[in-house]
Amino acid sequence: MPQLPPPLSEKVARLLADFRERADATKLPLLDAPTLAESLPRVWAVSGFVAESCLRDPALLFGLLESDDLLADSGAAYYGQRLAESLPAVEDETELHRVLRRFRRREMVRIAWRDLAGWAELDETLADLSMLAECCLRAALEFLYGAACTRWGTPTDNRGRPQNLVVLGMGKLGGGELNFSSDIDLIFAYPEAGELPDKRGTSYQEFFTKLAQSLVKALDTNTEDGFVFRVDTRLRPFGDSGPLVMNFDAMEAYYQGQAREWERYAMIKARPVAGDLDAGAELEAMLKPFIYRRYLDYRAFGELRELKAKIAQELLRKDRTDSVKLGKGGIREIEFIGQAFQLLRGGRDKALQDRRIRVVLDALAEREYLPAEEIAKLQAAYRYLRLTENHIQQLADQQTHDLPKDDESRLRVAYSMGHSDWNSFKTELDEIFEQVHALFEQVIAPARDESGQGEARQVWSGGGDEESKAALLAGLGYPAPQEVLALLAAFRSGSAVARLTARGVAELDRLMPPLLQTVASARAPETTLKRILGLLEAVAKRNVYYTLLADNAAVLAQLVKLTDASPWIAALLAQHPILLDSLLDARQLYAPQKKGDLRKELARQLASVDADDPEDWMNRLRQFKQAQVLRVAAADIMEAIPLMVVSDYLTDIAEVLIEAALQDAWRHTVAKHGVPPGCRPEAVEGFAVIAYGKLGGIELSYSSDLDLVFLFDAERPEAATDGPRPVTVNQFYARIVQRMIHILTANMLAGVLYEVDMRLRPSGNSGLLVTSLTAFEAYQRDSAWTWEQQALVRARCVAGDAALGEKYRAARAKSLSRERDRAALQKEVREMREKMRDNLDSKDPAVFDLKQGFGGIADIEFIVQFGTLAHAAQHPALLEWTDNVRLLERLSDAGFLSRDEAEFLKQAYVGFRAQVHRAALQEQEARIPAAAAAETRARVQAIWRKLMES
Repeated sequence: MPQLPPPLSEKVARLLADFRERADATKLPLLDAPTLAESLPRVWAVSGFVAESCLRDPALLFGLLESDDLLADSGAAYYGQRLAESLPAVEDETELHRVLRRFRRREMVRIAWRDLAGWAELDETLADLSMLAECCLRAALEFLYGAACTRWGTPTDNRGRPQNLVVLGMGKLGGGELNFSSDIDLIFAYPEAGELPDKRGTSYQEFFTKLAQSLVKALDTNTEDGFVFRVDTRLRPFGDSGPLVMNFDAMEAYYQGQAREWERYAMIKARPVAGDLDAGAELEAMLKPFIYRRYLDYRAFGELRELKAKIAQELLRKDRTDSVKLGKGGIREIEFIGQAFQLLRGGRDKALQDRRIRVVLDALAEREYLPAEEIAKLQAAYRYLRLTENHIQQLADQQTHDLPKDDESRLRVAYSMGHSDWNSFKTELDEIFEQVHALFEQVIAPARDESGQGEARQVWSGGGDEESKAALLAGLGYPAPQEVLALLAAFRSGSAVARLTARGVAELDRLMPPLLQTVASARAPETTLKRILGLLEAVAKRNVYYTLLADNAAVLAQLVKLTDASPWIAALLAQHPILLDSLLDARQLYAPQKKGDLRKELARQLASVDADDPEDWMNRLRQFKQAQVLRVAAADIMEAIPLMVVSDYLTDIAEVLIEAALQDAWRHTVAKHGVPPGCRPEAVEGFAVIAYGKLGGIELSYSSDLDLVFLFDAERPEAATDGPRPVTVNQFYARIVQRMIHILTANMLAGVLYEVDMRLRPSGNSGLLVTSLTAFEAYQRDSAWTWEQQALVRARCVAGDAALGEKYRAARAKSLSRERDRAALQKEVREMREKMRDNLDSKDPAVFDLKQGFGGIADIEFIVQFGTLAHAAQHPALLEWTDNVRLLERLSDAGFLSRDEAEFLKQAYVGFRAQVHRAALQEQEARIPAAAAAETRARVQAIWRKLMES
């Protein structure tokens, strides 16, 4: 024992001498095993409970050694097997109590020993403690239920099946993270009300209440053998004043109508741990909507902040500020961080519905809700604090979370955590407390500092006359205060505010002063305020958004910044307020995702959708698109990304969503009809999605629809699929298209995903929904109009069977690279463009239509299409790309354009499209004064005349 601090070494030496006197001499050689000889001094030095248990019953320690249980990781079945060895001798409750308590002491010694010896990781220790509690609960309930049924009869449901108690484990037990000497929080329920067929007509309520009381007594009563687990039932509905047991209907009614908000936090951990586990799963499903909301519940942060403040006040009142669990920077603050995100997002992200805090923290890092480095700090702190908590409780098997006060206990805890003295341990512990509390304050921030909002608050409160309020607004920085007063008056008297709940009014009153103060610094404060008030009216039914904005100055600042810059963004947020969540992280807001990341993010979001809820699945697609487009628009309006990248991002978003729609349509159709001959169910085969227009040209804009054509490839289109409801191959692929179109165009709660235009398919609106590759090739060769060949220049495969995509590319190349009569081609292309210009261009000579005006975007596109069709036969490189910018470069290589002409047209095209994007974000038409682009427009016209009219 030389490695022990002297006071502990002396104590262990005395304990060991006493043990040798009491122990069976024939068993003493077991102590000489190297692993035990090395671990015993350390374990006994720290845990008085373990040492006292061994002294009290030396056979306990020798039994653990002889069975090898002390040295082995238990596994899930261990506790049930060990307890079952003692249960056959149990004939009454007294014997049950004795067996359970002795079993519990043996296993607690084992768990503590493995922990303190360093043989078990924290996760093993917490899981073992939880499994031990569950095992004892189940064994006790099984015995007591059988005895109760024998005495009073068996309660049954309306189908005559036996009913048992459902025991919900709450808190640490529910999370499978029980600490060493924790009590266990339990809630008792049973499925259906009824009466037993005895003479008294005993109600099921009475039966299960007596059963629950007997179960609590079996575990909680302190006998000469100690206790099993302290039981706390105060988390049940109505708390101490409520019935000990409730049936499922009563439980559902309570949680739907009477439960308090903090009970949502508590129910996160609820898990059936004993009794009828199948019925427990039904109860879980019934309660889940109470815990996890389908919308983002921003009130969670404020509620947990208030709960933490109450805990802090109570600790201060009881002089218990040194609590490892409840104190500043303690375990509870780490749990609150995780649970705040669970309450906020858990309804939409199933990964956050896990009961284990460490798993939840990892999910927060994976989803980038919190930075990975902060999560790593929280994980390390949680491990350290939980070990400290366990070691404190292992001193004397007492339920305490407070740091010890006496010197010996302090030295024992410090030594158990790797320190030779209390001061060095306390220094490390305090650093961890500070680190955790700093992160807690960042995530669950204190209430907004309202200093400096006096003027804005006075304006909103309605006090004072109009003149004084106008003066206050002018002082805040509003150029037109009377206009602001009129806006506020109209907003106050509107129907949206009139319908607010009392809580909604309170949240709005918290929000408006900081809003008025923040908007005052906008570029156009009156206009910006008008846009935001429209948003507040739109979200009035979900006034949790008021909470979000009132509690988060950074989110409010982002909202003001974006709505000031773009009415389109303001309208998008008002139409889809769930997008306000995107404003929480400015790092992500202005950093659109690339295609690979988009795929991963969409897959993650869709993974949390119930397979039997197609409506939710389709809404998630729409919400994903809206969130991603908002990121692009935010980066665009703030000039964080160039135009070409804007279109790339918007195109990637569309392609990822088309892929998802196709995968779903394939699975759905295969499930009904099977697959065509030669195809596999797990992969899309023989089918491809061809994008034309803006999507095909990788030039999508914010409001673009999707020009799509669908192809299939099959040797025998009339053959049948192999499913339960076979259809022909033609019909199979047509049904895939029908489902895809439904997914993309259905007007759901979250709106339409994309408008789809299929008029570019062979034979237009009169053509088939899906065309065979053979028919497509024949149509392009024999029947396609010149304008259809022009459209084919911009067409590419965006989803589906890669092999068919290659066949399509070959067919496209063959069609586009035909030898053509240049003069006839020039005439057809020019006449088509002139007809468009006559119908679509502005009639006002002072206005230039960026898209359709002479010398604008469409003229450059037609020049590119003509050049490609005229030169593709001699220059196959023209068929490599479908976007105009790169095609202009290839046309220069082909000699159709000079280098200067190609570069000029490229810059003109990009510049015009940038203006179109800006106009869209300002909700303006894509038209500018003719004089503003006169020089650029004149040169485009000159190149047009040279190439198209000569």
